Amino acid sequence: MLEGDLLLSTFASEHLPTMSENELQEYDRLLDEPDWDIYYWVIQKKEPPERWVDSKLLEKLRVHARNEGKVVRKMPDLSLETPLP
Repeated sequence: MLEGDLLLSTFASEHLPTMSENELQEYDRLLDEPDWDIYYWVIQKKEPPERWVDSKLLEKLRVHARNEGKVVRKMPDLSLETPLP
């Protein structure tokens, strides 16, 4: 799903470098959820399950999705600087 991929990849590009270990683990758990569910929770078209209701990470994603600064976003370069073995 392009919309969700754009949202999550730009969020990761902007926020992963400064996230704590706990935030990274929470983000990893969130990515285990179905893509469409994450997208609808973030744009607030669907209520998240109880386990995500009070998530600060989900709130950060919502702020990112609102894009109040009207930043033109595109898929980040996901290539690795060092190729995997």
